[in-house]
Amino acid sequence: MANRGPSYGLSREVQEKIEQKYDADLENKLVDWIILQCAEDIEHPPPGRAHFQKWLMDGTVLCKLINSLYPPGQEPIPKISESKMAFKQMEQISQFLKAAEVYGVRTTDIFQTVDLWEDTLLTITPAAESERVSTTEFPVPTAIPTSLKLQLPCRKDMAAVQRTLMALGSVAVTKDDGCYRGEPSWFHRKAQQNRRGFSEEQLRQGQNVIGLQMGSNKGASQAGMTGYGMPRQIM
Repeated sequence: MANRGPSYGLSREVQEKIEQKYDADLENKLVDWIILQCAEDIEHPPPGRAHFQKWLMDGTVLCKLINSLYPPGQEPIPKISESKMAFKQMEQISQFLKAAEVYGVRTTDIFQTVDLWEDTLLTITPAAESERVSTTEFPVPTAIPTSLKLQLPCRKDMAAVQRTLMALGSVAVTKDDGCYRGEPSWFHRKAQQNRRGFSEEQLRQGQNVIGLQMGSNKGASQAGMTGYGMPRQIM
């Protein structure tokens, strides 16, 4: 993995705007929740965006998090790999994102796999000609010659990662199925759908009601009005 070096001009401005959306206080809350929710011996990362990114970028913690939101035996990701291969880690992040969407997180709140990776050029050098690489984010040929190197541009947007984790926590609190661990006040509850049923008789009665948008005839009277066609009486 080769660094692209510092950004300049428009690229630098875009990256600075992305970094300004990152919330350091929210980072601390998310780390505390993830460690408590997973209920495993997960090492607490040092504070800071770079450490938070490194803590999550292999996908292991994310997969453990989504699994902990399901009852035992119903985990959506039964096998969690600790591989050091970049594409394996990115594929694992993709599995978390799919599971989060199935869990109830809106598509608009889902970050992309590359949002969690460094602003670098990802270089892939197959170890063998028969090695197969397959991911959702970056489809590549099923068989890659050993002489071929692929370089894929990656960017990072940790604010988008925070947004997804917040949405995931909100869905977990709203479900209230006993799998959520932590303070309910850490995340807001989503609005619940409240369908109302009306009988046929109630619907018929409603058709005779004049809505206030159309005005009101209550208290109307013709007292003091001059009859149609009669001259106005001026006293």
